[in-house]
Amino acid sequence: MSSVIEKTIDFVKEKLKGAEAGHDWFHIERVWKLSRKIAENENCNKEVVELGALLHDIADPKFHDGDETIALKVSREFLEEQHVSEEIIGQVLFIIKNISFKNRGEAPQNLPIELKIVQDADRLDAIGAIGIARTFNFGGFKNNLMYHPDIKPKLNMSKEEYKKSDGTTINHFYEKLLLLKDLMNTEKGKELAQERHEVMLQFLDQFYKEWNVD
Repeated sequence: MSSVIEKTIDFVKEKLKGAEAGHDWFHIERVWKLSRKIAENENCNKEVVELGALLHDIADPKFHDGDETIALKVSREFLEEQHVSEEIIGQVLFIIKNISFKNRGEAPQNLPIELKIVQDADRLDAIGAIGIARTFNFGGFKNNLMYHPDIKPKLNMSKEEYKKSDGTTINHFYEKLLLLKDLMNTEKGKELAQERHEVMLQFLDQFYKEWNVD
């Protein structure tokens, strides 16, 4: 492991102390490991992939009043202090700027493979058993209802609607999580997403059975 990666790990761990549990160091670590796993099958710049994975949530906008510039500023300052080349910094910041689900409509065409890898890894951590746990943790953090039979999912929301949405946690499955399987970029991402998708479908079936005392 390079010294820059080691220093980035230390930096992220320190920066995310006390973060909401779905967006803490352990989330970053899982995305980093998944990114490395996917990168094994792709022709890519692995340093860009690792740095992008480690810094992708360094200042998640939803915990900073929607400000999407903080993460870019913090990451640039850190990478410049580590004497990382401007070319690599630019590629890492591109990943941070374009990785999120809500920004998918604004992302350029022909995305670089490094972004595709980190995006798949981040989306994989949003689904499956871990995804279920993270979703309910964040719903509790926001004090959202778990479920309400009369509140229906809002599909095809705009970016602004998505940012302001305070729907139920179960609705979030339909508004985002169940869509992610078909948004995977890489063959490895698609393969890993299939099992996690099935886990969520099984969970929802069981949830409704228990909710309805079926």
